[in-house]
Order: sequence, then structure tokens, then C-alpha cells
Amino acid sequence: MPIEMPRGLPFSVDTWTPCSKRKRHHFLTHAHKDHAQGIAAHASYPIYSTLLTKTLILQYYPQLDGSMFVGIEVGQSLIVEDPDGDFIVTAFDANHCPGSVMFLFEGNFGNILHTGDCRLTPECLQSLPDKYIGKTGKQPRCPLDYIFLDCTFGQFPLKMPSRYTAIQQVINCIWKHPDARTVYLTCDLLGQEEILAQVAQTFGEKIFVDIANNVECFKSLKLIVPEIITQDPSSRFQLLDGFPKLYERAEAKIAEARANFQNEPLIIRPSSQWYVCDEGNFETEKWRKERFDQAVRDPYGVWHICYSIHSSRDELECALQLLAPKWVVSTTPSCRAMELDYVKKNCFSNQQAFSQSLQKLLDMSAVASLGPGESEKSVICSDAVENISISCVETQSEPVVISTRQRKRLSLSPPSKRRMITLFGSAMLGLCDSTFQHEQKVELPMSSDSMGRVSVETQDVSSIKEDVAELKFEQLHKTMQTTDFAETESTSEHINIATQKVDVFSPISLANSYNGNLRRFYRSMNVPVPQRLPSLVALMDAKRSAKKRM
Repeated sequence: MPIEMPRGLPFSVDTWTPCSKRKRHHFLTHAHKDHAQGIAAHASYPIYSTLLTKTLILQYYPQLDGSMFVGIEVGQSLIVEDPDGDFIVTAFDANHCPGSVMFLFEGNFGNILHTGDCRLTPECLQSLPDKYIGKTGKQPRCPLDYIFLDCTFGQFPLKMPSRYTAIQQVINCIWKHPDARTVYLTCDLLGQEEILAQVAQTFGEKIFVDIANNVECFKSLKLIVPEIITQDPSSRFQLLDGFPKLYERAEAKIAEARANFQNEPLIIRPSSQWYVCDEGNFETEKWRKERFDQAVRDPYGVWHICYSIHSSRDELECALQLLAPKWVVSTTPSCRAMELDYVKKNCFSNQQAFSQSLQKLLDMSAVASLGPGESEKSVICSDAVENISISCVETQSEPVVISTRQRKRLSLSPPSKRRMITLFGSAMLGLCDSTFQHEQKVELPMSSDSMGRVSVETQDVSSIKEDVAELKFEQLHKTMQTTDFAETESTSEHINIATQKVDVFSPISLANSYNGNLRRFYRSMNVPVPQRLPSLVALMDAKRSAKKRM
């Protein structure tokens, strides 16, 4: 499952949950089901995707309304109007599967590249704007603020062959087995259509697809490459379901051929999973997994070829060196971005940049608004943390002009309901549903003349404690004037219960540490947990102590 986009961004990408549904804009990078999980239950207008992705998703989920989708194609830019500031989104080829794109967002929140699932080859990177790509030994003119990166194979150290090279290995494997009466190709995944097309073109035969056993794959191929598929079961080339139970099916096909005194069928699996994972691995076969120049046969009779639609670790490192982003966030929790060498060397050395970047990402601001005479280009705030003065400057991005691409203006946003959070308030808040709680209503049963209930609406939970303490003191004072000691004791206990209720619902921990949910949120975003700010009371006490000593 892809990760949720942070609170400070007005859009979601490839997530369909109650939390992401509250975003005002939704983006879908491609039609693989792990990136559309939950879309039937939590989809909301508008959903930006390519036309092919929309068509495939509507095939998978016919209950969806096609009018919810807004089209955006490779190389196209849209200006999206939003209450918190318009932003530009541009789609680029992700080199993953038909219809897949990367999204480049440019707005007040910074410049963000979300790769979705991708294979970042040098050719793929060259489609990005020149200002974001560095030259040899030089940084880009405009480094990206964030990259949300597909790190699926970020822990795989070996260099994978290109997709073109892998397809040639499939064809060579078929040429080397002319006696194989039937060739089974386990290419039922969206993104492997190019293999089937090249095989059909090279050998002049169509591919048999059993619609009864693989209806979704048949519909996808019928939409993408209808000219290469057939319903004739006598065709030499046939589509075979991959996992699960691939090895059982392979052994059954080979046993059937032997029982009929026929040559063994050729079963080819073009995938990187066998090379990266330990599935069906034997100790004596490990060395074969390091051979990428030709097909490798496993003990089950399946021929493996390393065909990958995800980037290897080497490709990820090269891409990050060229793009030189300020921060990198992994979209695949199984591999964290901080495990990449580029991130270790470049993303945690500048504490000032970290503070600025973190505030943008988590929707934290040190000021509520700018005065009429203040500049809109920079906001400077400084706070003392353990006698260290940290200055963080937030600079608004310059307008982006893309003259070579089609640009459209869309107005699709509902009114903004986001409210500003102060620096001290947001620094202490915990998380619920991956979002900050801005408001809380706490009902305090008070013992007053009317014996009613008082509803207190707050934005900063710390103010609740101060209000409760003040109300408690006033009520005790009034009660002591009009009632006896027993009634006073009862009233005090009643107010203590109200105070405990506030503490229960408050996300602030009284311990000298962050809330556990907040710590987990920092780690899920691949950023270190910052040091906690001292309380205002402690700062004031320190200031008074210093004056007394003087």
C-alpha cells in the first residue's frame, strides 16, 4: 500500500482511505490494484489520471462513476485552483506500465515529484524540466523540495538489465528451444504487454489467452494490444497465470507432456521477483540468480528472465544524484529512503533546512498571517531551543512557466476548511488518522448557581488546562462563600473529574517526550524526531531567575 500524503498538502496520491478522502484533490498514477485499493469505497471528485488508467480502473471497478475522473496525459500541465493557492501539476512517463505517470507538483508547498511506481532510467529522467536535472558535477538550478520515491527494490544491490535487453532474452530463449511444442508465457501482469507484442511480432503468431480463467487480463490486452491475442487454443504461444501456484501449474504441464510422449513445454517467467526474493530458492541455485545475461532454469522447469518495471538500488542512486532533491520519502514502507546512500549523505546535514522543510510538510507555521506591509516572499521566525537560536526562512516558489506543454486551468476545489496551527501548539500535538486534530470540544460539568454544563471549544489544548484551572479556582471561591465545607468538598471532586476528562481527551503527553503516535509519524516519513521545545512556563521562569541574579 502506498503511504498517505502529509497533512500540509491539499492532494492525495494513490491512497483511498477515509483520511485521504478529506483531501480536495486526488491523483492516481496507474491502474495496478495495489494503488487503487479502497477506491470503490472512498473515491471522491476529482480524480486525476490518464485516459487509459481511467478505462482500466472502470473495468476493474464498474460501480465507479466515470465523471469523477479528470484527464491528464504525459507531457500535459494543469493549473489546479485551490483555496490555499493554485498549483501546477504535470504528468511524466513513469516507465512502469501502460498509462502510468509521475506527477510533478509546483505550488506554495514547494516543488514535489511523486514517482508512483516507476523505473527511473536516464531516458525517463530526461523528460523532466531541465531546471530540476543537474549536470555532471553541478547541482540543478532549482532542486526539488521533495521526492516521494518508489523504493520497491531499494535494497537490491545488483544491476538489472534494461527492459529491452530482457525482452531480447525472452526471444533468444524461445529460439534455443525449437522443439518445444507449446511456449507458456507468464505475462498476466499489467506492464508485461510489450513482451507479448514482441514475441507475436518476431514469430508471427498470436498469443492464446483463456478468457474463462483470466478475464481481467484478457480485457486489458484487448484494450492495449488487441491485435496479438487469439481465442484459438492450438496456438503455440499461450498465456499462463503467474503467482500464486505457478510451480504447481508448471510441474503439471510438464508431467502432462511426458505422459503423452511429447516434448516438454517451454515455460518462461519474465519477472524480477525470483531474483530479488527468496521464493522457491535453493542454496545450490543462489549463484544463478546473479546471472542476468541469459535465461535461468529452476528445479521446477521454469525459465526465469529478469524483467523489472521497478528501479534497482543503483538506478535510484543515479537518479537522486541527478535530481539532488532536498528530501526523499519512500512510498514503499518495506524499504525506507534513509537506507539509500544519497539520503544518508545529503538529507540530514542541514538542520536549518530540515526545520523549514518539516514545517511545510506537516502544515506547521510560526505565524498566523502576514501584515499588509510585510513581504509575501519570506517568513522569518526564530525560537530559542536549549540556548540555541535557530532561524528558518520560508521562501515562496517562483511561478513556473511551461511554454512547451499544454496548460489548462481547473477550478474544482471546495472551500478550504483548514485552520492555522501555531508553532508551539502543533509541536505538542499527537496524531489521529494521520492528521492533526485542530479542534476539540470538551464538556466541563460545573457546579454553579444553575448547575448547568459548560461547553468549551478550544484550538490549543494547553489553553484548556489553563481555563480549567481558572474555572476551578473561581468555582471553589464562590462555593466557599455560599455553602458549607461538605458542599465545597463535593464541588472540588466534581471539578477534579472534569479536569481528568480533559486530560483523557488531550493528545498532549505530560511526560518529557512526544506522543507515541507523533513519534511513529515522524519515522514513517523517514525524518528524525526533533527535540521537543521547552514550555513557555519554563522559559519565563528561566528569564525571571536570570533577572534576579543580575
